[in-house]
Amino acid sequence: MTSIVRLASSGDLPESAEASLPWWRRALPLTIVYLAAALFAIGIVVYGNPVPFGQPGFWVIVQTRLGSLGTIALVAVAQAVATVMFHTVTSNRILTPSILGFDALYVLSQTLLVFFFGTSASSMEGIPKIIAQSALMVAFATVLYGWLFSGKNANLHLLLLVGIVLGIGFGSISTFMQRMLTPSEFDVLSARLFGSISKGNTDYLPIAAVIVFGILAYFWSRRRTFDVVALGRDVSVGLGVRYQREVVTTLVLIAVLVSVSATMVGPMTFYGFLVATLAYQFAKGDTHGHILPLAIGIALVTLLGATFVLRHIFSAAGLVTVIIEFIGGLLFLIVLLRKGMR
Repeated sequence: MTSIVRLASSGDLPESAEASLPWWRRALPLTIVYLAAALFAIGIVVYGNPVPFGQPGFWVIVQTRLGSLGTIALVAVAQAVATVMFHTVTSNRILTPSILGFDALYVLSQTLLVFFFGTSASSMEGIPKIIAQSALMVAFATVLYGWLFSGKNANLHLLLLVGIVLGIGFGSISTFMQRMLTPSEFDVLSARLFGSISKGNTDYLPIAAVIVFGILAYFWSRRRTFDVVALGRDVSVGLGVRYQREVVTTLVLIAVLVSVSATMVGPMTFYGFLVATLAYQFAKGDTHGHILPLAIGIALVTLLGATFVLRHIFSAAGLVTVIIEFIGGLLFLIVLLRKGMR
Protein backbone atom coordinates (compact mmCIF):
# COMPACT_ATOMS: atom_id res chain seq x y z
CA MET A 1 0.00 0.00 0.00
CA THR A 2 2.82 2.40 0.84
CA SER A 3 4.37 1.91 -2.60
CA ILE A 4 1.01 2.63 -4.27
CA VAL A 5 0.66 5.85 -2.30
CA ARG A 6 4.13 6.95 -3.36
CA LEU A 7 3.38 6.13 -6.99
CA ALA A 8 0.09 8.04 -6.88
CA SER A 9 1.62 11.12 -5.30
CA SER A 10 4.58 11.14 -7.69
CA GLY A 11 2.51 10.55 -10.82
CA ASP A 12 4.43 7.38 -11.74
CA LEU A 13 1.41 5.14 -12.07
CA PRO A 14 1.27 3.09 -15.30
CA GLU A 15 0.39 5.14 -18.34
CA SER A 16 -2.82 4.50 -20.30
CA ALA A 17 -2.76 3.22 -23.86
CA GLU A 18 -3.32 6.71 -25.20
CA ALA A 19 -0.41 8.09 -23.19
CA SER A 20 1.92 5.53 -24.81
CA LEU A 21 1.37 7.16 -28.21
CA PRO A 22 4.20 9.22 -29.77
CA TRP A 23 4.55 12.69 -28.26
CA TRP A 24 3.44 14.43 -31.45
CA ARG A 25 0.21 12.39 -31.54
CA ARG A 26 -0.55 13.35 -27.94
CA ALA A 27 0.28 17.00 -28.61
CA LEU A 28 -1.77 17.20 -31.83
CA PRO A 29 -5.19 18.09 -30.28
CA LEU A 30 -3.60 20.77 -28.07
CA THR A 31 -1.67 22.22 -31.00
CA ILE A 32 -4.77 22.43 -33.18
CA VAL A 33 -7.05 24.07 -30.60
CA TYR A 34 -4.50 26.61 -29.37
CA LEU A 35 -3.46 27.51 -32.92
CA ALA A 36 -7.12 28.01 -33.85
CA ALA A 37 -7.66 30.07 -30.68
CA ALA A 38 -4.68 32.27 -31.54
CA LEU A 39 -5.98 32.86 -35.07
CA PHE A 40 -9.45 33.80 -33.80
CA ALA A 41 -7.90 36.10 -31.19
CA ILE A 42 -5.88 37.92 -33.85
CA GLY A 43 -9.00 38.14 -36.03
CA ILE A 44 -11.07 39.68 -33.22
CA VAL A 45 -8.39 42.29 -32.56
CA VAL A 46 -7.49 43.37 -36.12
CA TYR A 47 -10.27 42.24 -38.49
CA GLY A 48 -12.65 44.95 -39.65
CA ASN A 49 -10.54 47.78 -38.24
CA PRO A 50 -11.73 50.91 -40.10
CA VAL A 51 -8.34 52.61 -39.69
CA PRO A 52 -5.58 51.49 -42.08
CA PHE A 53 -2.71 49.53 -40.56
CA GLY A 54 0.22 51.66 -39.45
CA GLN A 55 -1.76 54.75 -38.48
CA PRO A 56 -2.09 55.74 -34.78
CA GLY A 57 -5.85 55.22 -34.80
CA PHE A 58 -5.38 51.58 -35.75
CA TRP A 59 -3.68 50.76 -32.46
CA VAL A 60 -6.24 52.74 -30.48
CA ILE A 61 -9.02 50.49 -31.81
CA VAL A 62 -6.87 47.40 -31.22
CA GLN A 63 -6.39 48.47 -27.60
CA THR A 64 -10.14 48.86 -27.07
CA ARG A 65 -10.72 45.36 -28.46
CA LEU A 66 -8.14 43.86 -26.13
CA GLY A 67 -10.57 44.37 -23.24
CA SER A 68 -13.13 42.06 -24.86
CA LEU A 69 -10.37 39.59 -25.66
CA GLY A 70 -9.26 39.52 -22.02
CA THR A 71 -12.83 39.00 -20.85
CA ILE A 72 -13.30 36.10 -23.27
CA ALA A 73 -10.05 34.46 -22.16
CA LEU A 74 -10.82 34.71 -18.44
CA VAL A 75 -14.39 33.45 -18.81
CA ALA A 76 -13.21 30.54 -20.95
CA VAL A 77 -10.53 29.49 -18.45
CA ALA A 78 -12.83 29.91 -15.44
CA GLN A 79 -15.68 27.91 -16.95
CA ALA A 80 -13.47 25.11 -18.27
CA VAL A 81 -11.50 24.62 -15.06
CA ALA A 82 -14.58 24.93 -12.81
CA THR A 83 -16.55 22.30 -14.74
CA VAL A 84 -13.71 19.78 -15.08
CA MET A 85 -12.86 20.03 -11.38
CA PHE A 86 -16.55 19.81 -10.44
CA HIS A 87 -16.80 16.59 -12.42
CA THR A 88 -13.72 15.34 -10.56
CA VAL A 89 -15.03 15.85 -7.04
CA THR A 90 -18.57 14.68 -7.84
CA SER A 91 -17.43 11.68 -9.94
CA ASN A 92 -20.20 12.59 -12.38
CA ARG A 93 -19.67 14.08 -15.84
CA ILE A 94 -23.28 15.17 -16.33
CA LEU A 95 -23.49 17.68 -13.47
CA THR A 96 -22.44 21.31 -13.80
CA PRO A 97 -21.54 23.87 -11.09
CA SER A 98 -24.82 25.68 -11.76
CA ILE A 99 -26.64 22.75 -10.12
CA LEU A 100 -25.50 24.14 -6.74
CA GLY A 101 -27.55 27.29 -7.29
CA PHE A 102 -24.79 29.72 -8.28
CA ASP A 103 -26.61 31.01 -11.34
CA ALA A 104 -29.86 31.32 -9.39
CA LEU A 105 -28.04 33.24 -6.65
CA TYR A 106 -26.59 35.61 -9.25
CA VAL A 107 -30.07 36.22 -10.69
CA LEU A 108 -31.45 36.80 -7.19
CA SER A 109 -28.71 39.32 -6.32
CA GLN A 110 -29.35 41.28 -9.52
CA THR A 111 -33.11 41.16 -8.94
CA LEU A 112 -32.73 42.45 -5.38
CA LEU A 113 -30.54 45.29 -6.62
CA VAL A 114 -33.12 46.45 -9.18
CA PHE A 115 -36.03 45.78 -6.81
CA PHE A 116 -34.68 48.09 -4.10
CA PHE A 117 -32.90 50.72 -6.21
CA GLY A 118 -35.06 50.74 -9.35
CA THR A 119 -33.69 52.02 -12.64
CA SER A 120 -30.82 53.76 -10.81
CA ALA A 121 -29.29 50.29 -10.41
CA SER A 122 -28.07 50.59 -14.00
CA SER A 123 -25.57 53.20 -12.85
CA MET A 124 -24.34 51.14 -9.89
CA GLU A 125 -21.31 49.55 -11.49
CA GLY A 126 -17.66 49.44 -10.61
CA ILE A 127 -15.14 47.39 -8.68
CA PRO A 128 -16.86 47.62 -5.22
CA LYS A 129 -20.15 46.27 -6.62
CA ILE A 130 -18.39 43.45 -8.47
CA ILE A 131 -16.30 42.44 -5.47
CA ALA A 132 -19.35 42.52 -3.16
CA GLN A 133 -21.31 40.37 -5.58
CA SER A 134 -18.51 37.83 -5.91
CA ALA A 135 -17.98 37.79 -2.14
CA LEU A 136 -21.69 37.03 -1.62
CA MET A 137 -21.55 33.99 -3.91
CA VAL A 138 -18.32 32.70 -2.38
CA ALA A 139 -19.63 33.20 1.18
CA PHE A 140 -22.79 31.29 0.28
CA ALA A 141 -20.74 28.41 -1.09
CA THR A 142 -18.37 28.34 1.88
CA VAL A 143 -21.19 28.25 4.43
CA LEU A 144 -23.07 25.61 2.44
CA TYR A 145 -20.06 23.33 2.05
CA GLY A 146 -18.87 23.83 5.62
CA TRP A 147 -22.30 22.88 6.91
CA LEU A 148 -23.16 19.96 4.66
CA PHE A 149 -19.72 18.50 3.99
CA SER A 150 -18.15 18.40 7.42
CA GLY A 151 -18.12 15.75 10.08
CA LYS A 152 -18.44 12.00 9.78
CA ASN A 153 -21.80 12.17 8.00
CA ALA A 154 -20.53 14.24 5.09
CA ASN A 155 -22.53 13.37 1.99
CA LEU A 156 -21.81 14.84 -1.42
CA HIS A 157 -25.17 13.70 -2.80
CA LEU A 158 -26.96 15.55 0.03
CA LEU A 159 -24.94 18.63 -0.87
CA LEU A 160 -26.04 18.42 -4.50
CA LEU A 161 -29.67 17.88 -3.51
CA VAL A 162 -29.65 20.90 -1.18
CA GLY A 163 -28.00 22.94 -3.94
CA ILE A 164 -30.80 22.04 -6.35
CA VAL A 165 -33.48 22.94 -3.78
CA LEU A 166 -31.80 26.25 -2.96
CA GLY A 167 -31.48 27.04 -6.66
CA ILE A 168 -35.19 26.44 -7.15
CA GLY A 169 -35.94 28.58 -4.09
CA PHE A 170 -33.75 31.44 -5.30
CA GLY A 171 -35.41 31.23 -8.70
CA SER A 172 -38.90 31.38 -7.18
CA ILE A 173 -38.04 34.44 -5.09
CA SER A 174 -36.50 36.13 -8.12
CA THR A 175 -39.59 35.41 -10.24
CA PHE A 176 -41.90 36.77 -7.54
CA MET A 177 -39.90 39.99 -7.22
CA GLN A 178 -39.60 40.40 -10.99
CA ARG A 179 -43.39 40.38 -11.33
CA MET A 180 -43.52 43.38 -9.00
CA LEU A 181 -41.15 45.47 -11.11
CA THR A 182 -42.28 48.20 -13.45
CA PRO A 183 -41.64 47.67 -17.20
CA SER A 184 -38.68 50.07 -17.16
CA GLU A 185 -37.15 48.34 -14.13
CA PHE A 186 -37.67 44.93 -15.74
CA ASP A 187 -35.85 46.14 -18.87
CA VAL A 188 -32.89 47.20 -16.70
CA LEU A 189 -32.88 43.79 -15.00
CA SER A 190 -33.15 41.89 -18.28
CA ALA A 191 -30.10 43.71 -19.60
CA ARG A 192 -28.14 42.72 -16.49
CA LEU A 193 -29.18 39.06 -16.65
CA PHE A 194 -28.51 38.62 -20.36
CA GLY A 195 -25.06 37.09 -20.76
CA SER A 196 -22.90 39.23 -23.00
CA ILE A 197 -19.19 39.52 -23.66
CA SER A 198 -19.56 43.29 -24.01
CA LYS A 199 -20.65 43.51 -20.37
CA GLY A 200 -17.15 42.78 -19.13
CA ASN A 201 -15.67 45.52 -16.96
CA THR A 202 -12.08 46.10 -18.11
CA ASP A 203 -11.21 47.68 -14.75
CA TYR A 204 -11.97 44.32 -13.14
CA LEU A 205 -9.78 42.34 -15.55
CA PRO A 206 -6.49 42.57 -13.56
CA ILE A 207 -8.18 41.40 -10.35
CA ALA A 208 -10.06 38.63 -12.16
CA ALA A 209 -6.88 37.51 -13.94
CA VAL A 210 -4.97 37.15 -10.67
CA ILE A 211 -7.82 35.16 -9.11
CA VAL A 212 -8.45 32.85 -12.09
CA PHE A 213 -4.84 32.06 -12.91
CA GLY A 214 -3.95 31.71 -9.23
CA ILE A 215 -6.63 29.03 -8.84
CA LEU A 216 -5.52 27.39 -12.10
CA ALA A 217 -1.94 27.24 -10.81
CA TYR A 218 -3.16 25.61 -7.59
CA PHE A 219 -5.16 22.95 -9.44
CA TRP A 220 -2.31 22.29 -11.85
CA SER A 221 0.22 21.87 -9.04
CA ARG A 222 -2.05 19.23 -7.46
CA ARG A 223 -3.24 17.59 -10.66
CA ARG A 224 -1.86 14.17 -9.68
CA THR A 225 -3.70 14.32 -6.35
CA PHE A 226 -6.92 15.07 -8.20
CA ASP A 227 -6.29 12.07 -10.44
CA VAL A 228 -6.64 10.01 -7.27
CA VAL A 229 -9.65 12.01 -6.02
CA ALA A 230 -11.43 11.22 -9.30
CA LEU A 231 -11.30 7.53 -8.39
CA GLY A 232 -13.77 8.08 -5.54
CA ARG A 233 -13.81 8.50 -1.79
CA ASP A 234 -12.87 4.96 -0.78
CA VAL A 235 -9.93 4.69 -3.15
CA SER A 236 -8.69 8.19 -2.26
CA VAL A 237 -8.80 7.53 1.47
CA GLY A 238 -7.12 4.16 0.96
CA LEU A 239 -4.28 5.85 -0.94
CA GLY A 240 -3.74 8.41 1.81
CA VAL A 241 -5.48 11.42 0.25
CA ARG A 242 -7.41 13.72 2.61
CA TYR A 243 -10.52 13.38 0.54
CA GLN A 244 -12.87 15.61 2.54
CA ARG A 245 -10.45 18.51 2.70
CA GLU A 246 -9.65 18.24 -1.01
CA VAL A 247 -13.33 18.19 -1.98
CA VAL A 248 -14.35 21.13 0.21
CA THR A 249 -11.37 23.23 -0.91
CA THR A 250 -12.08 22.41 -4.55
CA LEU A 251 -15.77 23.29 -4.27
CA VAL A 252 -14.98 26.65 -2.69
CA LEU A 253 -12.46 27.45 -5.44
CA ILE A 254 -15.03 26.38 -8.05
CA ALA A 255 -17.45 28.85 -6.45
CA VAL A 256 -14.83 31.58 -6.85
CA LEU A 257 -14.34 30.75 -10.54
CA VAL A 258 -18.09 30.68 -11.22
CA SER A 259 -18.60 33.97 -9.38
CA VAL A 260 -15.84 35.64 -11.42
CA SER A 261 -17.37 34.39 -14.68
CA ALA A 262 -20.91 35.39 -13.68
CA THR A 263 -19.93 38.88 -12.57
CA MET A 264 -18.08 39.46 -15.84
CA VAL A 265 -20.57 38.23 -18.45
CA GLY A 266 -23.57 36.83 -16.59
CA PRO A 267 -24.68 33.22 -16.00
CA MET A 268 -23.59 30.54 -18.47
CA THR A 269 -25.19 27.25 -17.50
CA PHE A 270 -24.09 24.78 -20.20
CA TYR A 271 -20.94 26.35 -21.64
CA GLY A 272 -18.63 24.58 -19.20
CA PHE A 273 -20.40 21.27 -19.82
CA LEU A 274 -19.92 21.69 -23.58
CA VAL A 275 -16.21 22.37 -23.17
CA ALA A 276 -15.56 19.59 -20.67
CA THR A 277 -17.46 16.98 -22.69
CA LEU A 278 -15.49 17.78 -25.84
CA ALA A 279 -12.24 17.62 -23.87
CA TYR A 280 -13.09 14.15 -22.56
CA GLN A 281 -13.76 12.99 -26.12
CA PHE A 282 -10.55 14.30 -27.69
CA ALA A 283 -8.00 14.08 -24.86
CA LYS A 284 -5.24 11.52 -25.44
CA GLY A 285 -5.38 10.47 -21.79
CA ASP A 286 -7.71 10.54 -18.81
CA THR A 287 -5.56 12.44 -16.31
CA HIS A 288 -5.93 16.09 -15.38
CA GLY A 289 -2.58 16.75 -17.03
CA HIS A 290 -4.24 15.82 -20.35
CA ILE A 291 -7.78 17.08 -19.80
CA LEU A 292 -7.28 20.51 -18.21
CA PRO A 293 -5.07 22.03 -20.96
CA LEU A 294 -7.33 20.64 -23.69
CA ALA A 295 -10.50 21.85 -21.94
CA ILE A 296 -9.05 25.35 -21.63
CA GLY A 297 -8.01 25.31 -25.29
CA ILE A 298 -11.46 24.16 -26.45
CA ALA A 299 -13.08 26.80 -24.25
CA LEU A 300 -10.92 29.49 -25.84
CA VAL A 301 -11.48 28.37 -29.42
CA THR A 302 -15.26 27.99 -29.03
CA LEU A 303 -15.82 31.35 -27.35
CA LEU A 304 -13.31 33.22 -29.51
CA GLY A 305 -14.59 31.54 -32.67
CA ALA A 306 -18.24 32.23 -31.87
CA THR A 307 -17.42 35.86 -31.05
CA PHE A 308 -15.48 36.37 -34.29
CA VAL A 309 -18.07 34.72 -36.54
CA LEU A 310 -21.12 36.37 -35.00
CA ARG A 311 -19.50 39.78 -34.66
CA HIS A 312 -17.75 40.13 -38.02
CA ILE A 313 -19.79 37.87 -40.31
CA PHE A 314 -23.37 37.96 -39.01
CA SER A 315 -23.15 41.28 -37.09
CA ALA A 316 -24.83 39.62 -34.11
CA ALA A 317 -22.21 39.82 -31.35
CA GLY A 318 -24.91 39.93 -28.67
CA LEU A 319 -25.99 36.37 -29.51
CA VAL A 320 -22.64 34.73 -28.66
CA THR A 321 -23.66 33.40 -25.26
CA VAL A 322 -27.14 32.51 -26.53
CA ILE A 323 -25.76 30.31 -29.34
CA ILE A 324 -23.16 28.65 -27.10
CA GLU A 325 -25.71 27.97 -24.37
CA PHE A 326 -28.10 26.49 -26.95
CA ILE A 327 -25.43 24.15 -28.32
CA GLY A 328 -24.28 23.26 -24.81
CA GLY A 329 -27.84 22.52 -23.69
CA LEU A 330 -28.43 20.38 -26.77
CA LEU A 331 -25.24 18.42 -26.10
CA PHE A 332 -26.33 17.99 -22.47
CA LEU A 333 -29.61 16.42 -23.58
CA ILE A 334 -27.84 14.14 -26.04
CA VAL A 335 -25.38 12.90 -23.42
CA LEU A 336 -28.16 12.48 -20.86
CA LEU A 337 -30.34 10.47 -23.24
CA ARG A 338 -27.45 8.29 -24.39
CA LYS A 339 -26.50 7.45 -20.81
CA GLY A 340 -30.13 6.76 -19.97
CA MET A 341 -30.46 4.27 -22.83
CA ARG A 342 -27.51 2.17 -21.69
